[in-house]
Amino acid sequence: MSTELAKLYSGKLLALAADIPHVGQLDAPQARVRERAPLCGSTVTVDVVMEHGKVAQFAQDVKACALGQASAAILGAHVIGRSADELDAARDEMTAFLKTDGPVPSAPFDGFEALRPARDYKNRHASILLAVTAVAKAAREAQNSPL
Repeated sequence: MSTELAKLYSGKLLALAADIPHVGQLDAPQARVRERAPLCGSTVTVDVVMEHGKVAQFAQDVKACALGQASAAILGAHVIGRSADELDAARDEMTAFLKTDGPVPSAPFDGFEALRPARDYKNRHASILLAVTAVAKAAREAQNSPL
């Protein structure tokens, strides 16, 4: 493996990819959103149930590269208890972090720092953003749906 790829696929990133929380589907989600990265074909499907304006239940089905899997793992570790506004902010901060060399997303999503080496790989950004984009959309849909 080249030095560049070794830097990108660090042990920490691979460990995250191997331990994605909340894998699967919910029996009765308020919203299910599937996002696909057209360039690589990676997909993430998320299920959400909101209670009192916060994510109460969450599940994700991740079919992505190691970078997309690591991103889903970081998101999954912190998504329960977050509002749609917080998830929109996480998505926007993560997009800026990758695409404009912006700051690391704010806590509790500061674990996205592990993906800093991927900034230089623009063709991987879509896969990295799948989970956070899907959950932000799902939280909005669930928040706006009747119970």
